[in-house]
Amino acid sequence: MPNLENLRKQAKLILRWHRDRYYPVAAQIRSGLPRFSQMTDPDILAHSFRLSDAQELVARQHGFESWQALKMGLPTMPDHADTTTTAVVITAAEPQLFVVDIKASCDFFTGKLGFSIVFTYGEPPFYAQVARDAARINLRCVARPPIDPELRDREELLAASLTVATAEEIKKLFLAYQSAGVTFFQMLRREPWGARDFIVKDPDGNLLLFAGPAE
Repeated sequence: MPNLENLRKQAKLILRWHRDRYYPVAAQIRSGLPRFSQMTDPDILAHSFRLSDAQELVARQHGFESWQALKMGLPTMPDHADTTTTAVVITAAEPQLFVVDIKASCDFFTGKLGFSIVFTYGEPPFYAQVARDAARINLRCVARPPIDPELRDREELLAASLTVATAEEIKKLFLAYQSAGVTFFQMLRREPWGARDFIVKDPDGNLLLFAGPAE
């Protein structure tokens, strides 16, 4: 059975993460508290967030509407470590690209691919995140590429896959990137399995697949 003191510690940890602008906690807050559901990560981290909010989030994660309801219902919860009241929900996936120049990579994603910078970290920056709509990509600075370029190209080792909802959108996106002078590893084509896709190569050689339905 969950221990109330441990749940209090969870709430305090969430509050500290928010105060420290720890970006992964934003997705947790957005998925758990309805009033934050339409906000972006930066908006959530800039918004007022109190201990009572963190406690409500912990309560909702355990199937209760409020912290008070959790405290009242805690004794009735099954005393089994493998029993939970709600299923675990993975709210996002963020591929990580290895790059040799954070600024150059950020400039590519913002200037060519229509992304925006979510944050950069370090002085000088060695880590960053860029976003476009629901997509998030993390950028990690390394001294040299960890994957052999010839092997990557020969085997078409993708660094990330990004999708759009319609055939019209994938065509529109391809034309926009073509106009922006993006380097293509693969031009727009229709695949046998019913998708239409193309592959972009970033300045570090990472292969980014953009896909949508063929029709």
